[in-house]
Amino acid sequence: MRRTVLALAAVAGLLFATAAPANAYEPVNIVHTERVQAGPYGLTIGFSTWPVKAMQSLDFTFIPDGGIEGKSGTLTLINPEGGKNRAQPLVRHPRKRDVWGLDVRSMPRPGAWTFHFTVNGPAGSGTGELRALPVQEQPGPPMGVSWAISTLPLIGLVVLVVVAWRRTRGRLRGGELPAIG
Repeated sequence: MRRTVLALAAVAGLLFATAAPANAYEPVNIVHTERVQAGPYGLTIGFSTWPVKAMQSLDFTFIPDGGIEGKSGTLTLINPEGGKNRAQPLVRHPRKRDVWGLDVRSMPRPGAWTFHFTVNGPAGSGTGELRALPVQEQPGPPMGVSWAISTLPLIGLVVLVVVAWRRTRGRLRGGELPAIG
């Protein structure tokens, strides 16, 4: 009994000791950067995937020269047709806490997007834009084809349930009881 308890304690200890590294987030890997001047502030925009494709998740990082301490800002996305999304505050990236960023985002459609920045800090307020960010067509098949293919297993399941129900209902209606066991 004592050996069993010690063995279980050792297994539990190994499980907890190795769980923390296994649950750690993968760091943000920046593969492309662009520079923007927002008034007195230089801003480096990092992309975790390049080229950017519509409906493909990626991370964006926004790194002002001198760091984010004592600074705040907003980001407004302007779509290819000129429509503006509401301004959103620049917040710390959840996996790269020393910079601002967007985690696992995607651009909804292809075209030339614009990122409009407003940065406030010790040197005052400044605005800048990353113009004509090229967003390519969505990779893979069109969304309608993807959804149609993904529903095939559901359709098969519905057909299977209907066939089984009809067979069972016919036997019960005829007075025949199903065999048990």
